[in-house]
Amino acid sequence: MATIFTKIINGELPGRFVYEDDEIVAFLTIEPMTQGHTLVVPRAEIDEWQNLEPDVFGRIMEVSQLIGKAVCAAFGAARAGVIIAGLEVPHLHVHVFPARNLSDFGFANVDRNPSAESLDQAQAKIKAALAQMR
Repeated sequence: MATIFTKIINGELPGRFVYEDDEIVAFLTIEPMTQGHTLVVPRAEIDEWQNLEPDVFGRIMEVSQLIGKAVCAAFGAARAGVIIAGLEVPHLHVHVFPARNLSDFGFANVDRNPSAESLDQAQAKIKAALAQMR
């Protein structure tokens, strides 16, 4: 059975994409730790990051770094946080988010009901930051 992320990637479920290429996508999470919290996800249903070929892992981290720079620019943060938790969905995903302090790194603090407007704004800001970087 396809993961929820595969369904988002395939357009079966809605997603606010900020980046796409042939191998990797990045879209906003629906439960952000901070505004701009983005998931970097391989198109292939890969579960555990530690079992990846180094070149595949490198490519995922390359895109995560790009998204990290974009969320910093978009939200005026000096740093971007990155977490690979892998417990909620059995499809590799890297959490990338603007981080201002250690409390930003807490899944217990997520916004479980962000407004559609705040998610749309975050998507627009990240896409604009990415466009400026090219």
